[in-house]
Amino acid sequence: MTRTRRRRLLLVGMLMVGLGAAATLGLSAFRQNLLYFHQPSQIVAGQVPVNTRFRIGGLVKYGSVQRHGRSLQVRFAVADCQAAVPVVFKGTLPDLFREGQGVIAYGTLDKQGVFEADQVLAKHDASYMSSDVAKALKNGRKTSCMPARIQASR
Repeated sequence: MTRTRRRRLLLVGMLMVGLGAAATLGLSAFRQNLLYFHQPSQIVAGQVPVNTRFRIGGLVKYGSVQRHGRSLQVRFAVADCQAAVPVVFKGTLPDLFREGQGVIAYGTLDKQGVFEADQVLAKHDASYMSSDVAKALKNGRKTSCMPARIQASR
């Protein structure tokens, strides 16, 4: 092998190693920024890791909203057809937030099973409706599998 070919081969090899390292770093950064969506029944079943950032969605359970004096801390429960998960949020809630309304919250789950939200989005149309509720309404039933105390009126 001549000297020129050896240099080219070395250059191509170094480029491939650099490209592989860049791809590995890019994919690991992408993986860390993924935000998964989980329903309350998955959380109660223990299918969601603790202290990992994700989104939770469902309806705000009737009678669960508790405001703490003059502070901005609010406690409420997000429910789906099978379970409800307690949520703690400190901040300003959206104007559309109320009991029986669909919400999506961003945050982490602590060891006691309480979801500590750092952002709450309120439903503004049917796009945040859980698939079970959407199926029930599409089938012509005016109620869903949600318990009567947490059903949203339509």
